[in-house]
Amino acid sequence: MKSVEQHVSDILAVVSRPEPIELDLLRAHGAVLAEPVTAKVPLPPFDNSAVDGYAVRAADVAAATPQTPVTLPVVADIPAGDSFSSAIPAGCCARIMTGAPLPAGADAVVPVEWTDGGVATVTVRRAAESGDAVRTAGGDVKEGAEVLPPGVRIGPAETAVLAAVGRRSVAVYPRPRVVVLGTGEELVEPGRPLGPGQIWESNSFMLTAAAIEAGCEGYRYGFVGDDPSEVLAAVQDALVQADIVITSGGVSMGAYDAVKEVLLRLGTVRFEKVAVQPGMPQGYGTVGEERVPVITLPGNPVSSYVSFYLFVLPALRKMSGLPQEQLPSVRARLLAPVPSSPRGRRSYLRAVLDYDAAGGDVAYTALPVSRQGSHQLSALAETNALVVVPEQVTELAEGDVVEAVRLPHR
Repeated sequence: MKSVEQHVSDILAVVSRPEPIELDLLRAHGAVLAEPVTAKVPLPPFDNSAVDGYAVRAADVAAATPQTPVTLPVVADIPAGDSFSSAIPAGCCARIMTGAPLPAGADAVVPVEWTDGGVATVTVRRAAESGDAVRTAGGDVKEGAEVLPPGVRIGPAETAVLAAVGRRSVAVYPRPRVVVLGTGEELVEPGRPLGPGQIWESNSFMLTAAAIEAGCEGYRYGFVGDDPSEVLAAVQDALVQADIVITSGGVSMGAYDAVKEVLLRLGTVRFEKVAVQPGMPQGYGTVGEERVPVITLPGNPVSSYVSFYLFVLPALRKMSGLPQEQLPSVRARLLAPVPSSPRGRRSYLRAVLDYDAAGGDVAYTALPVSRQGSHQLSALAETNALVVVPEQVTELAEGDVVEAVRLPHR
């Protein structure tokens, strides 16, 4: 059996990063930036007021106190967006709004709360120092500075930064179109009645949701039975709109494993055993004239779920333009023993990870869920981590320290 790391490496070798495209800001949301973005002007581009108040020379109000206020004539009103260009004479001030440009001669802004709010004259009851309530030009970003590096996913904050530096569009890597196809003669669409020997199909919903959560365009093709001609037609149909196809089921050693039969004929797809538990039978390769990548996952729900995060997510990150990073992991102390793990296979046990303030050098605890069978889907909803049991370890005791891989958004 091949190692987990080797299988990830082999999959990454058959997927590629697409060429960047230019999108306007809102359409670029969720995509990964393909260029460095710099500020063509400083931010803010001019000195402006941080509050509603009065633009003053700090020296003119240095002696102001509630007992000995200072009264100044108001020589101008400056709203936000105003192009006021006159200087404020010594001993005078200008009423100014938040965001309005600071007039020449002024070096501070007195908040209106420190005054009587006068219009022709204003009484200032508190001293201001030079620079008070002033947003200086370039105080946020210097001209020419990089504000966003390539490789970051564009969210609301990044969109705001792009707009703030004057970008209307930006070069991004297009979000991968992921088509998910489930297989199995026993499957029934949720909402329809079950017949003898049937179950409601869940894998394609789960995998499509996981692809969307990973920032991709996820499309649930649905599922087909075990007839090779139906599987062939479904795969060929899925290739039309897919940058990558994910299948679930039909990849082990059974007599009706139609996915394996069809994909072996269609393209360069390999089916192998990976030293992992759950999810030993795996497949990957390319199909069709366009050499669309295909990753085939086992049909057991938990195997499919774990396999997505181990093997599919790295491929989607590469296709999205993201750097390769492993899921974050922490050291955790087991709250229950692990009595049996297969030698020679790395096990990933579903677990509940909690922070333990009294844990000392091990700040987390991990409680493996009681239902670890690869078909026992219900425990996934309470799981937020995977406890890693190394290949040569067959059992762990309560209190042992283990690696716990955090699952995204759990």
